[in-house]
Amino acid sequence: MILKNVPFLRLLAVAAPLLLSATLVAQDPAAAATATEEESIVVQLFQYKNCGTVGYLIVAMSVIATALIIENFISITREKLAPPDLLGQIEAFFNEDDFEGAAQQCESTRCYLTNVIGAGLAKREHAFDTIQAALREMQTEESVKLFQKIGWLSLISALAPMMGLFGTVTGMFFTFSAIAAAGGSVSPAQLAGGIKMALITTIFGLTVAIPVGVMFFTLRNRVIRVSTEINAISEELFERFRAKG
Repeated sequence: MILKNVPFLRLLAVAAPLLLSATLVAQDPAAAATATEEESIVVQLFQYKNCGTVGYLIVAMSVIATALIIENFISITREKLAPPDLLGQIEAFFNEDDFEGAAQQCESTRCYLTNVIGAGLAKREHAFDTIQAALREMQTEESVKLFQKIGWLSLISALAPMMGLFGTVTGMFFTFSAIAAAGGSVSPAQLAGGIKMALITTIFGLTVAIPVGVMFFTLRNRVIRVSTEINAISEELFERFRAKG
């Protein structure tokens, strides 16, 4: 099911740090320090001496973002928020004017659709304007819940480049500290560590921020589309109350 809902080519770029960092953290620091020139550039990127604590924090953010993306792509669908079988049952209750049965069905099975319809049925003895107001209030509440779910991705996409910038500043601090300690006469090798950290954390931050930002806007559009469809379905069901009112 996940393969049908998640674009893994884009997620792989975000999830890769988890696998690589888990391997590197387990390495002996002394062995990592004596790594040969044959080490891949990718492996070097994730060594603690090169990316530092800030780099690992960005890696952790990428893992969290991946989990959120997968969960949201699975849960924010028309089938999950308004199951077709459940909708058919509720429509049958409405067609038979069995609103009590429809209300019980909504109470026993909670989702976006049933929460909205249940709110309207709770006001079925009132004027149509009151029913409509209850519907729209619950529609807004359910939509806000969905936007809150995906809002964490927006936070991560904004925070990741800032963390990268923090790592850049930290790396440059180490570089200038080495220059000051050497009295102005330093070799390029003495400066390489700080500069490398500055560049790697910037790479990490952008690598996380770009795909996560794309996923956030993709999910935001999905929330808008799905919630609009479900709201239209619920309002159509209650149109019969307009005629009665």
